[in-house]
Amino acid sequence: MKVKVFDESHETDLEKAINDFLEESEKEIVDIKFSVSASVFGEEQIYCFSALILYKNV
Repeated sequence: MKVKVFDESHETDLEKAINDFLEESEKEIVDIKFSVSASVFGEEQIYCFSALILYKNV
């Protein structure tokens, strides 16, 4: 079993990164964990969209 971690500042970037990874080769997805966090830096809100994919190469 292998893992792949993704971390992006926008949800559409996370979607693209995950879809690109899944298209690279055939994988059996075991599980996907998803997380969103937000923080404030000065007057700016910072978001972090993360995913951990557990998979097996087919």
